[in-house]
Amino acid sequence: MGRTQAESLGLWLREMEVSAIYSSPLKRALDTAQAVASHHNLAVQVEPDLREIGAGELEGVAITELGASLSQFLLRWREGQGSEKMPGGESVVDVANRAWPAIERIIDKHKEGTVVVASHYFVTVIIICKALGLPLNHIERIRVQNASVSILDFGDNGACLVSLGDTCHLRGG
Repeated sequence: MGRTQAESLGLWLREMEVSAIYSSPLKRALDTAQAVASHHNLAVQVEPDLREIGAGELEGVAITELGASLSQFLLRWREGQGSEKMPGGESVVDVANRAWPAIERIIDKHKEGTVVVASHYFVTVIIICKALGLPLNHIERIRVQNASVSILDFGDNGACLVSLGDTCHLRGG
């Protein structure tokens, strides 16, 4: 299903003028970026700082298996404004401290034009919060789906959220 979604996204964005494509080095994001790049004659530029949050001991564990330990973690996380680290992993603040500078480097390099960034859930919602000046504990209020499109317009007066989690291309609309 993920490959089909990436292909749909690539087809939907094929008419858009894109000046650069960046991706996390992780396979799903990289495959999605390649699906977009295939329509634009552009090479995907891998940005390691766009990788997903390091989940540590929770990596690969289904949410249903976490039960009460996840509830306790989420309570501590909310109280700590995103500074609580996943056991053996990263905190939301850690991800923001690596992903946001990567976005700033991309913006500085491409002041004009449209840039596609393929990443992951936590990185995406963290970037949106940072761009809009929202506290990082607001990420739980933002929802995006796989292969969705969120558009930030970085202008002279700061960032404007143009689109959040658009999936019309996945429904054929």
